[in-house]
Amino acid sequence: MARAFLCPGQGAQTIGMGRDLADAYPAARAVFQEVDDALGEALSALIWEGDIETLTLTQNAQPALMATSMAAFRALESEGVDISAASYVAGHSLGEYSALALAGAITVADAARLLRLRGQAMQAAVPVGQGAMAAILGLDFATVTQVAEAASQGEVCQAANDNDPSQVVVSGSKAAVERAVAIAKETGAKRALLLPVSAPFHCALMAPAAEKMAQALDDVTINEPAVPVVSNVRAEAVSDPMLIRNLLVEQVTGAVRWRESVQWMAEQGVTEMWEIGAGKALSGMVRRIAKETNCRAVGTAADVADAAASLK
Repeated sequence: MARAFLCPGQGAQTIGMGRDLADAYPAARAVFQEVDDALGEALSALIWEGDIETLTLTQNAQPALMATSMAAFRALESEGVDISAASYVAGHSLGEYSALALAGAITVADAARLLRLRGQAMQAAVPVGQGAMAAILGLDFATVTQVAEAASQGEVCQAANDNDPSQVVVSGSKAAVERAVAIAKETGAKRALLLPVSAPFHCALMAPAAEKMAQALDDVTINEPAVPVVSNVRAEAVSDPMLIRNLLVEQVTGAVRWRESVQWMAEQGVTEMWEIGAGKALSGMVRRIAKETNCRAVGTAADVADAAASLK
């Protein structure tokens, strides 16, 4: 049975995530300590005991979610399940960094520092209140792309996240995204609503953040991953370190092709996908994309034990 490990993106964060992993597995606790050391602050205290508003700030949520995914993976390793149990790894947006860390392409410390910078750079790229994102439910990617083009009217408005057959997210200038919401409803969307995000991710307005990430990634060692990583930008597997570096830069302004990525893995014979880290959002998307695929959330100590037992 071919299997893929998936890592969640922003929105999956909750106060307390990963704490029972850290309590149950010394290797998981070590991940949170490594992230704290890399950032020079107690991010773990915010994750476990802070307030959700502060954790949800992009610069905090991104490294926190990566830490939780890596903690779950280290717990799996403690139970005898390593990266060889997967044929591919993939992650949604920031989750691609988590996936690369799972596969040994980047270190946990580098992933934490890169995601802290990525969060800060994405937030700084557009003044608060000038950008927006909206979820469009019930229209396919091609239709939402047309909606975004019609709404742009000289401003930026792009289909940013192709999440599953019934959910596409648009991103761009606030007024243009608001127009897209109205046009989507007129076009037959079941729902179209603005999202509570602090910046318009994965659109051309993120170009300043892409430049900063290019500079930062130049200083980071990227190794060939132990298993191929399915790229958000390409929606297919990549292993070449230089290509991975370039695609991480492109990903800042490019669309997250999640629906196509899951379809591609299914076409390669993947029949089981494990969501490694916080929440179950990706599992829901996978079920809507590839209905025959078995999904398993691995985000708690109990989940880890169950997952490991399934392979014995």
